[in-house]
Amino acid sequence: MVSPVHFDCGSLCGAACCTCTSEEKDSMGIYLLPGEEKLFTRKESWLGWNSLDAEEYEFPDSWHGKVFFLDCKAKALCPRNRRPIQCRTFPLAPHIDEKGALVLIYQKGPLPYSCPLVSRRMKLNNDFVKATYTVWKHLIREPLIYDLIKMDSTYRLEDGEEIDILMP
Repeated sequence: MVSPVHFDCGSLCGAACCTCTSEEKDSMGIYLLPGEEKLFTRKESWLGWNSLDAEEYEFPDSWHGKVFFLDCKAKALCPRNRRPIQCRTFPLAPHIDEKGALVLIYQKGPLPYSCPLVSRRMKLNNDFVKATYTVWKHLIREPLIYDLIKMDSTYRLEDGEEIDILMP
């Protein structure tokens, strides 16, 4: 497994992304990509499961039915190689640029915690960056995932977010 840095990045911030709390929710979590729920048994003791109707929330118009939201119960003790893909590829995010090409950017959107990898612009493991790009290049072949990445990219541009391209 390739990691963003050559040590446990959670040691920098006390695993803030896994342990943070928010006023709106007791804990934070992540939405799964379409089909990603099939990688889990729903019996994992370290995960809490919720499902939402895609049409009732801000997901791409192409998304229908249930969207799964995972809450990490184990906090920093989850099996790192079993985490959802967006957890594994953080702090990088896929972005579709103005020419329609996939690029990787530092995740800078609103987060309820501070990630030192982003705030300090720490040098990331090159193998991690390359592997992350390859993974997202394959994932966006799925139209529903592409639609999500395109929607997120459009929102970033509309919000005037500074886009910090890392690759290619």
